[in-house]
Amino acid sequence: MAEGAEAQRSAAFFDLDKTLMAGSSGMVFARAASAHGMVSRGQMLRWGRDHLRYRLRGSTDDETKELLKVAREAFKGVPQRDIARMGPEVLAGILPRIYPEMLSEVHRHQDEGRATFIVSAAGNEMVAQLAQVLGMEGGIGTSYEVGPDGLYTGRLNGPFVYGQGKVEAMRRFAADHDIDLERSYAYSDSASDMPMLCAVGNAVVVNPDDPLALVAKAEGWRVLRFEKLGRRIAVAGATAVAAAVGTLLASRRRESPRPRRLR
Repeated sequence: MAEGAEAQRSAAFFDLDKTLMAGSSGMVFARAASAHGMVSRGQMLRWGRDHLRYRLRGSTDDETKELLKVAREAFKGVPQRDIARMGPEVLAGILPRIYPEMLSEVHRHQDEGRATFIVSAAGNEMVAQLAQVLGMEGGIGTSYEVGPDGLYTGRLNGPFVYGQGKVEAMRRFAADHDIDLERSYAYSDSASDMPMLCAVGNAVVVNPDDPLALVAKAEGWRVLRFEKLGRRIAVAGATAVAAAVGTLLASRRRESPRPRRLR
């Protein structure tokens, strides 16, 4: 038993949004989907508002589950091929937002012999592609079911990789790849990832929200802070979102001469 445990390797698992990158990968994907006509302007307005809120104070469990519901409904019946073709466009929006400090962490773990993986609620295909581009060993994301006709069914093919779902996915992955979680590392910015951080022997928090900062202090976890890049992107992103919302609203007003009732 001791020999088997010793043969297991350790790994480092990285959350994506606001950990590896500044901001939300979901909003980058939404912009690409909107450009391809897969998302309505009204939905983009709502996602833009939610993204701005997320940048300022993070997301709640209820908001994340609602976003999952919307995503499942929005892409039900969409060909998997069409989503796959958006991959380069989405990656082009994410890569400039990757924290250089976090890439250094990835490289350090690799130099010390650990495999590195992204763990995110984002789509599994995109997460895997991003991990490959960053030179990491793999990615674990939310997998959406595809029917025999090549269309998304609107159902999940596995756990929603968020909260406790991240732990479920990590444990399956660790068992399949002979990884010892007790010897491994996990990185995240949010208290919603407490299950993920507690599932490994070495938790590291990155620009933590207030609840996670308190836990990290109590537990003696390592804390990384390099918020200046994130703040600059947050300000630029907020300005861009506000401008986009204003443009869309103005366009709506031009197209609809009769005033609409607010809901």
